[in-house]
Amino acid sequence: MFDFELDRAVAWINDGGFSSVALQLPEGLKVRAAEVSDFLHSSTGAEIIVVGYPCYGACDLFDYKGVADALIHYGHSPIPSMGDDPNVMYVESRSDATVDPSVMDSLASLPQRVGLLATVQYLGLIPSVKGMLEKSGRTALVGKGDRRICHPGQVLGCNCTAAESISDEVDAFLFIGEGDFHPLAVAFGMQKPVLVLNPVTGEVRSMVETRDRILRRRFAAIQRASAANSFLVIQCSKAGQNRSAEADLMVRKLREHGKTAYKVILEEVTPMSLMAYRVDAFVNTACPRIAMDDSARYDRPMLTIPEAEIVLGERTWDGYVFDQIRSDR
Repeated sequence: MFDFELDRAVAWINDGGFSSVALQLPEGLKVRAAEVSDFLHSSTGAEIIVVGYPCYGACDLFDYKGVADALIHYGHSPIPSMGDDPNVMYVESRSDATVDPSVMDSLASLPQRVGLLATVQYLGLIPSVKGMLEKSGRTALVGKGDRRICHPGQVLGCNCTAAESISDEVDAFLFIGEGDFHPLAVAFGMQKPVLVLNPVTGEVRSMVETRDRILRRRFAAIQRASAANSFLVIQCSKAGQNRSAEADLMVRKLREHGKTAYKVILEEVTPMSLMAYRVDAFVNTACPRIAMDDSARYDRPMLTIPEAEIVLGERTWDGYVFDQIRSDR
């Protein structure tokens, strides 16, 4: 179960004197929207407005102003580099899952030095897993990311700097969480083995096969785009994904290499939103996972920034890197 911290939310609404509150949840938690809305309204009297737009992270933070007095954002931690708004409350929805010590039997292949990572829901399990690994004679390290990362050991789908910070000190990474989205960021970004420990099922699996399958698709997209003459560079208007400087630089690079380049600003990057543009390929400067995970949905090559640099001859395939959204300041 995930903790919705309803009592804390009620106290925050009452203390703030908010008469209306927008409620933003990621897709996996929207099933609880009506229940949470009912509880908050009955406990505070505030009008609760559920945000129906897709939500993939704190980078999708809803602009509540003009809609409600405040916003409660569920399922993600703050992105420190985006600043602090006292009228926004983050509820990380931490899991109450535990890890049985018997899982160590499935982790026997781990090397001596291991880096520990997790999504925000399972960060609370890092100390216990660290203790198990150290009891087995291994060294377990937890890295600190850049200012896009709120907690040590935390991984976002667009940022694995917590892993990067300890990469030279470990031989492999153990990611605690569900699904492929977050551990793939580590598998793409780090040239080291990544194992996933699902705390709900107890399953342990390697990311090698999934990573290699997607990289083959990326190679194919780069090959297709190598014949392209016209490109649409995509800039996202979302505060947490808006890389305007990178988009402008990419337009200049394409033109310097004799390509036709246009820039478009979008809120949501979807096949439908790009269908009308008569270009040969797209370069995405929004969330890099749009290109890497969803490329099959688009009728033309969708490239990340480093992939476009490979097409232009500024980078080689051997120099392939994961396109992270960083916040060093």
